Amino acid sequence: MYLPWLLFRSFVKHNSLLSPPRFCCIMGPVTSAVDAMSSLDTSNRKQGLKLEGRECFASVQIGDEKPLDFLRIFSEGVIAGGTAGVVVEAALYPIDTIKTRLQAARGGGKIILKGLYSGLAGNLAGVLPASAAFIGVYEPAKQKLLKILPENLSAVAHLTAGTLGGIAASCIRVPTEVVKQRLQMGQFASAPEAVRLIVSKEGVRGLYAGYGSFLLRDLPFDAIQFCIYEQLRIGYKLAAKRDLHDPENAVIGAFAGALTGAITTPLDVIKTRLMVQGSGNQYKGIIHCVQTIVKEEGPSALLKGVGPRVLWIGIGGSIFFGVLESTKRFLAENRPNKQQHSDAK
Repeated sequence: MYLPWLLFRSFVKHNSLLSPPRFCCIMGPVTSAVDAMSSLDTSNRKQGLKLEGRECFASVQIGDEKPLDFLRIFSEGVIAGGTAGVVVEAALYPIDTIKTRLQAARGGGKIILKGLYSGLAGNLAGVLPASAAFIGVYEPAKQKLLKILPENLSAVAHLTAGTLGGIAASCIRVPTEVVKQRLQMGQFASAPEAVRLIVSKEGVRGLYAGYGSFLLRDLPFDAIQFCIYEQLRIGYKLAAKRDLHDPENAVIGAFAGALTGAITTPLDVIKTRLMVQGSGNQYKGIIHCVQTIVKEEGPSALLKGVGPRVLWIGIGGSIFFGVLESTKRFLAENRPNKQQHSDAK
């Protein structure tokens, strides 16, 4: 029980975007206890910033920027992001398949539980570069924004960096997602066949079916998830007065992923319907898709698959961020010029 409360208290305390009066109303008697920690947290934050600056992928980093810092952060982000993306996708692919089939089913359609790994190989081929591109853009953007913006706007830096990372990865993610979901629905036998037939029947645009809804879902998702994760991580470090261990990073990642997954479920349902409709064009766009779903199946249909989605993303967040931070640390500890880089700081 201690860890969830410590995460929540640290997140709210660190995030100065919450108005003090509203926070006091929410917390009630607990406010005085939190306020008693104010001066201690402030001094710890200053010390924490210096500590974070020694890390390769710090949540907040200060100090002079070295000429090769961008290339180092980018390359290590590519490796760490690609590794984390492949691990989590391979581990949780069956849950994602069930979620997709639940969302695509109309009315009382039955869910087939066979072929839960359909399209995994082809999907991994897209997940690797997409995850690498996301983290490769996110980390340098985050660190640059943290140096430009005031400390109390660190959440804005994380939101913005998450959005930029999502845009960079979307060109790879969308075709991968289209092929993956149609394979999960049993429309094609293999990824190469899916790409060939989609392009022949629908053109290259068919590989980007639902691109608008994908951005509508993934840009908010990426921004919110990474912002929650980073803010909780900063707050927990200040409260614990030390760096976090891998299990703690995993718990924070699970919480951030599950919460964001639940919030964005309606967007995910819309995206799935647009992507799997094929050349039939049952839905003419995002608004028409929402109207049709609500009219024919009721508003609750927009929450289809929320259970598997929260489970999938919660566990996925735990694995992804755990692997991500472990890989970052491994790369930092095994840099050829580690000693020179440490001495320079």
